[in-house]
Amino acid sequence: VQLQASGGGLVQAGGSLRLSCVASGSILSINGMAWYRQAPGKQRELVAVTTSSGYTNYADSVKGRFTISRDNAKNTVYLQMDSLKPEDTAVYYCNCNAATTVITGAVSYWGQGTQVTVSS
Repeated sequence: VQLQASGGGLVQAGGSLRLSCVASGSILSINGMAWYRQAPGKQRELVAVTTSSGYTNYADSVKGRFTISRDNAKNTVYLQMDSLKPEDTAVYYCNCNAATTVITGAVSYWGQGTQVTVSS
């Protein structure tokens, strides 16, 4: 399973960006899809997660500003980021738990990361 993330870039504080991540390969099913981020010198942290049943959850720091969504038919997860702040600057990684066979079950996969830089 390969994850390809896109949509990062440089934006001024208060602006918006939309990240996309497409999962490809021999996928049987995908349950959770999520976005993480890692700022320089900090640990990777969960930003938002969504499951196949529609459950969503967000880090407190992004609640009310970020929205995660997914298109199950396209194996794609999105992260709409509004009211961006300089502290949102980080490399954003997409993650999914996907099953390729019935026997192996779900495995966690990571994308390559996309840089988001918010200037003040």
